Amino acid sequence: MLSILYGILSAFSWGAADFIGGLATKRTAAYRVLYLAEIASLIPFLALAFLTREPFPPFIDLVWGVIASLVGLAGLTILYRALADGRMTITAPTSALLAAFVPVIFGLFTLGIPSFTTIIGFGLAFGAVWLISQTDSMNWRVNFADLRLPLLSGIFFGFYFVLIHNATQHAFFWPLVFARLAGFVVFGLYALVTRQPALPPRDLWGYSIINGLIDIACNAFFVLAAHAGRMDVAAVLGALYPASTVFLAAIFLKEKISRIQALGIACASAAIILFTI
Repeated sequence: MLSILYGILSAFSWGAADFIGGLATKRTAAYRVLYLAEIASLIPFLALAFLTREPFPPFIDLVWGVIASLVGLAGLTILYRALADGRMTITAPTSALLAAFVPVIFGLFTLGIPSFTTIIGFGLAFGAVWLISQTDSMNWRVNFADLRLPLLSGIFFGFYFVLIHNATQHAFFWPLVFARLAGFVVFGLYALVTRQPALPPRDLWGYSIINGLIDIACNAFFVLAAHAGRMDVAAVLGALYPASTVFLAAIFLKEKISRIQALGIACASAAIILFTI
């Protein structure tokens, strides 16, 4: 049950972070939003690592954390670019489905075949992701050009789930700290090489800082969920983040939840129940 709770919290946090990041990226480059977000998320976890006196993990764990960060940031950059292009109903479900599919395949080889109820839960969760991301009609017909960026971002996210889980086998805060530090360095070097500003405009600082704090929280919730239960189940639960985005859009943008989305939410609820059996 604790693993399910952490997984749900990771989904809600990821949806909120993507909602805020998508809004900010409509007004500036994705790397600028993410650069300040990396700083905002690095500071509190660095402080917590020292305050809790967490033992320093093996060097290889930090390497895995850095690699996970680079893979995840590549996925985020691609996702925010796709969201900014206005194809959210295609981008969100496609990216989330691939993000969950990769850990499920990995889990089959490393964790063994899950229970029958968990397998049914996977199917319901995959369907829920697609349904929740729809508006008034189903997007059965899409062009491959509309799928390239979402597919690519989803694959990156899927491998991020696997890598960050592997990086946090011996410590919690330090691998996440080094993951954020890697992102800070990479985006800073990119801005330096391209001679472009690294920080977003001042009126977007609030968006970036909140995005960074929420994003590091959802990463922490996923790690906790993966270690408390099966990593593939945690990843599938995290992939339900479009539900959070839909709720936030309904609250702040006054968008209505369609019948299709309501059906998706029902499927997600059923999947969560099956995961607990």
